[in-house]
Amino acid sequence: MAKTVPLDQRRFLFITGKGGTGKTTVTAALALALASRGKRVLVAVSEPKERISELLGVSPLGPDVVEVIPNIFAVKINPEAAMREYGEMILRSSTLSNAVFGNKYVRGFFAAVPGLHQWAMLGKAWFHSTEEVPGGGHRFDVVLFDAPATGHGLDMLRVPKIIVDVVPPGLLRRDAERAWTMFKDPQKSGVLIVTLPEDMPANESLELASAVTGELGLPIANVIVNQVVDLLLHDAERAALSRPLALVPGDPGDEGIAAAVRRALSERAQIDSVRKMAEGIAAPLVTLPRLLEDPSTPEAIRELAKVLEWRLLRTMP
Repeated sequence: MAKTVPLDQRRFLFITGKGGTGKTTVTAALALALASRGKRVLVAVSEPKERISELLGVSPLGPDVVEVIPNIFAVKINPEAAMREYGEMILRSSTLSNAVFGNKYVRGFFAAVPGLHQWAMLGKAWFHSTEEVPGGGHRFDVVLFDAPATGHGLDMLRVPKIIVDVVPPGLLRRDAERAWTMFKDPQKSGVLIVTLPEDMPANESLELASAVTGELGLPIANVIVNQVVDLLLHDAERAALSRPLALVPGDPGDEGIAAAVRRALSERAQIDSVRKMAEGIAAPLVTLPRLLEDPSTPEAIRELAKVLEWRLLRTMP
């Protein structure tokens, strides 16, 4: 078994999870946590409507890589623009690339090829993890790819494998092979699964982890369980309150007892779902607290970054 590599030493992290679990929130907080340790971080966004800029409190992102906060760079990847940029690197001529990729028939052809736009986005994010500066050395220490949610994220990860398996030798296959080699290397890359301490997200995370490690053979770097609440009840109290209770309508104590029952059931579901993922996914599991304030503010992201820096980065071997 390969030695576990600290998260801040990996070059590429593919961040995904069930929609609504807070993967973009975790991406923003992780970027701040890594930057606080002196890492040059690139956040690559694949969704058309990006939220990273709002969470970091910076200007909206565009197709160009820009430094938004000291040590944090960001880019919103547009598949058409990424294809044109890739063509320019291959053809070594912006004029020729514009002539080819600006042709509406060529664009229509590319749009009709299954997975090509997905590879354009994933490939661009991967390329930045290999990009070097004059004089040597990588431009970025780590690339955080804020990937699509579970189903679409898996489809995107399948594309380079399909290219490697079926596409004849050439430039497209060459780059897909290089990317796929990195994605499979737990020393350099990893999938980071973001989830919630609830039954449905936990089950979906187990299925996602099974597909990532089983079907694709890729390493899972971490599981991050978002919005975990502090446990207020003891085991005995939780067990007693979880049993069916006969509440008398109109009793002044009904509301308080009902609230306690709801709390007990919620805590029990949280404990069960976290345990299920810890036992079912062979990767370190880290929890993030549910914040009392709005979690979509830059202030909240900074608070979560401190938690991640302490619980995730400082505890890595």
